[in-house]
Amino acid sequence: MASSLERSRARDLGLTFGRYPTGTMNAITDVDGLLVGHVTLIEGDRTRTGATVIRPHPGNLYQEKVPAGLAILNGYGKLAGATQVMELGEIETPIVLTNTLAVGRGIEATVGWSLAQEGNERVTSVNAVVGETNDGRLNDIRAARPSVAEIRSAIDTATNGPVTEGAVGAGTGTVSFGFKGGIGTSSRLVGEFSLGVLVQSNFGGTLRIDGRPLLGEMADPDGSIMIVAATDAPLSDRNLRRLAERCFGGLARTGAALSNGSGDYALAFSTHADVRRTPARRRAVQSIPELPNELVSPLFEAAIEATEEAILNSLCMATDMAGFDAAKGRPSKVAALPLERLPR
Repeated sequence: MASSLERSRARDLGLTFGRYPTGTMNAITDVDGLLVGHVTLIEGDRTRTGATVIRPHPGNLYQEKVPAGLAILNGYGKLAGATQVMELGEIETPIVLTNTLAVGRGIEATVGWSLAQEGNERVTSVNAVVGETNDGRLNDIRAARPSVAEIRSAIDTATNGPVTEGAVGAGTGTVSFGFKGGIGTSSRLVGEFSLGVLVQSNFGGTLRIDGRPLLGEMADPDGSIMIVAATDAPLSDRNLRRLAERCFGGLARTGAALSNGSGDYALAFSTHADVRRTPARRRAVQSIPELPNELVSPLFEAAIEATEEAILNSLCMATDMAGFDAAKGRPSKVAALPLERLPR
């Protein structure tokens, strides 16, 4: 049975996470210039899916690429564009999160949007970054939703304000720890820099809060999570990869099983204007600012804190969801996390 309490973010329910302060919105959009968009599809008895888009900056991403690093804890998933991010250490498109069988449509939407940007008239290769989790426990995932046009609309309507959480966008049909999962976000301020995390939670294990099992039960250990971390600190792609790896510390804190059947991906990028890979900087040797190794540890810790809080926000903000179990071919229902069970 779901909680009778009003759905609220974890921090508003009295939970605390670590020692760093949050940004104004406690969201990934506290990183200046970053935009997030959702398309949420709840239709009839069977459609419970959508897409969530992260745009590192509002300009032409293909022309002003951002440095990035990717970490994979268990690779049972589909992340389009991963090898080029690993090879070149950069992102040149919006990041799209959606369901497993919509990855191809996500690529098509992202490529189409990128080719249509002014200045890209002669572009002949685009590395679309599209991640996924499988929402087939609540969604008729074999249906062709979201469509290319619907994903494109999430790119077009992305904004830099507060981020809607819970059963929205790519988290509309997801399940975590046996409860309704979804989209969650959080941010941290580390000196002069901001760091934000957004997650698409759809994984299992034994939910833990402050190190203690909440219900003492192991939910289906399989499942996946997409973690996206952004910062305005001037980090190299090498240290962004290291930053992405630390996000898994926050995932582990929540009691994730990290099973053979999980897909655990973390993608980190920097929005700092002076580290963007503009056409001019790609043509010649450049002097680019870089936060040195000795100063990145606070950001590592902040990434752990923000990831843990973002995951719990995805659970706390989600609501009960009835839908369609595509594998079993029958109606299904997943309850939201009972908020009255949370420690206070």
